[in-house]
Amino acid sequence: MALPTAMTAAKPPLSVFVIAKNEADRIGRTIEAVRTISDDVIVIDSGSTDDTLAVAARSGARVVEHPFEGYGLQKRFGETLCRHDWMLNVDADEVVPPDLAEEIRALFAMGEPDADAYKVRIAEIFPGEGAPHRFAYALAPVRLYRRTKGTYNPSPVHDRVDLVPDARVAKLRGTIHHFSVRSLGDQMAKLNRYTDALVDDLAARGETISMVRLVLEFPANFIKAYFGRRHFLRGAYGFMTAMNFAFYRYLRVAKHIELRQRLKARKDGRL
Repeated sequence: MALPTAMTAAKPPLSVFVIAKNEADRIGRTIEAVRTISDDVIVIDSGSTDDTLAVAARSGARVVEHPFEGYGLQKRFGETLCRHDWMLNVDADEVVPPDLAEEIRALFAMGEPDADAYKVRIAEIFPGEGAPHRFAYALAPVRLYRRTKGTYNPSPVHDRVDLVPDARVAKLRGTIHHFSVRSLGDQMAKLNRYTDALVDDLAARGETISMVRLVLEFPANFIKAYFGRRHFLRGAYGFMTAMNFAFYRYLRVAKHIELRQRLKARKDGRL
């Protein structure tokens, strides 16, 4: 008798949800990778004009269209669509590799996992790299969690899971592969849009950034990315990505100060 494959074996009682817009070129492999661990994969699309919806449906996901409300609220909406109590969130430019999928299956093999939420390491992969660099910078947010123990924060710009005080948190050994960079130009366009949202969020919260940061933001963040995040070990793309990161951080401050000056000029009747 043939042994069950990862695709045909019993899958954990786990829902996977993905928010997306214009991700036709990469969402297929994202969905294919998680179908080995879930019978409930949902894509929440916010107005794609490419073939994202068709690719997602063809890859086996349940597709729901929903206007973008901000990162936190969009993911909260995704949570409401999940059929299972356990949920895994991945982004459309991320891939769950086989070793991490097997680790997740093992969590559920004997019933309920021991913890209520799991942090998962997410490592960026630059163009031309097939796997995370040995010294790649990585974050480890909560991505796998029980719905009764956590939910995404409603922030429009920051996507993090807020857990109840008594939630038991553990960390998985595996790493999500993050293919965030299509090209440097695409990366800058994305960061430019994101800084607009960051500035709106700062204004809504009444926060003010010092003018001194206008001068310091670029060099400080280049050093942070190139040396602190070890991009200097990753060749030309490491240098270019560090430059983009530094400019993005500078642009956030510059747009914030520009908005303040424009509002002041309007208040003084100069606009």
